[in-house]
Amino acid sequence: MINESMSSFWGIWITAITLGVIAFCFVLLAGNRKTEKPMTADGDVQTTGHAADGIEEYDNPLPRWWFMLFVATIIFALVYLALYPGLGQWKGLLGWSSTGQWEQEMAHAEEFYAPIFDKYAAIDIETLANDPEAMKVAERIFVNNCSVCHGSAAKGGYGFPNLTDDAWLYGGDPETIRTTIIQGRNGLMPAWVDILGEDGVTNMTQYVMSLSGAEHNAEQAAAAKPLFAAVCSSCHGTDGKGSAAHGMELGAPNLTDNTWLYKQPEESLAASIEYTLRNGRNGLMPSQARYLDYGADLPSMGELSNMSPEQKAKLLPKLHLVAAYVYSLSNKP
Repeated sequence: MINESMSSFWGIWITAITLGVIAFCFVLLAGNRKTEKPMTADGDVQTTGHAADGIEEYDNPLPRWWFMLFVATIIFALVYLALYPGLGQWKGLLGWSSTGQWEQEMAHAEEFYAPIFDKYAAIDIETLANDPEAMKVAERIFVNNCSVCHGSAAKGGYGFPNLTDDAWLYGGDPETIRTTIIQGRNGLMPAWVDILGEDGVTNMTQYVMSLSGAEHNAEQAAAAKPLFAAVCSSCHGTDGKGSAAHGMELGAPNLTDNTWLYKQPEESLAASIEYTLRNGRNGLMPSQARYLDYGADLPSMGELSNMSPEQKAKLLPKLHLVAAYVYSLSNKP
C-alpha cells in the first residue's frame, strides 16, 4: 500500500536506500567471486588459515549454484520492486495496492452474498429471529462486529449491557433495537454530589439499594425518599423502574430489577451506587450502520427515522439481521 501523504523527500530517500542496498549486495557478491581453487606448491588446495581442533578450512570457491541463487534473489527483488509498490511513491507497473485488492474482494463478497441478505431483509425481525439458518449468519456478523464490547455470548461486561436478559435501557422491541443499532446511544448521568450533599449521597445510596430489595439502612433510605421523588424521578420514574418503562428514551436504568451495569464483581453494591452518584456515568454506543453495511449510501438520521421498517431492512440488510439476532437473545421461542 502506498502512503499518499509521503513527501517527495522521503520517497526519494527510501528509493535510494533500497536500490543502494541491492547494488551493494551485488558488488559484494561479484567482488568476492572466484572460480579457481588456489593451490599450494604440493598441489593441494590452499586453506583459509583458520583451524579449530586440528580441522582446517579449504579456500574453495562458492559453488556455482549457490552463487546463481544469490544472483536470482537480486533479480527477483528488482522485478518485484518494478511490478509492485515498494520504492517510495512508486505505485508499480501492475498498479496493485492492498487497499485496491481489499475493495475488489469486498465488492465480490457484496455481489455474492447480496441475494442472501436481500432474502432475509424481506422478513420481519420477529419472524427472522425464529429462523435458525438466518440466526447462524447473524451470529457470525454479531461476533465479528459487536462481541468486542458485548462479548461473544452477548452477556456484556462492565459498562456494556447484557443483551440476553430483559433489562433494556431504551426498550427491547424489534424497532427500538434496530434504532439503537442504527443511531447509537449516548447515556449521560451527571454527578449529584453537589446537589445532594455528602449525607444526601449516603442516604440516596441506601434508598436505591432498597428499591431492588437489597439489604439497606431503612432510616437513611426513608430520609432520601422525598429527595428521590424531587430530583431523580424525572428520569428514573417515581417508582424507580427507569425511563423505558415510562415511554421515555433517556436510557435511565430500572433501579428495581437488581441489574447493575457498572458494578464490578468484587465491588459492593453500595460502593458502586455511591460512586455513580458522586461522579456520574457517561455511556456511549456509536452508530453501527456504516460498519455493518459497509458501502451503503446512508441518508441522514432524520430521513432514516422517517423510513418504514421495510425500507430500513432493504437499505441495511446486515443490520436488520443483527437486530433480529439481538431480539432473539432475550425472546427465545
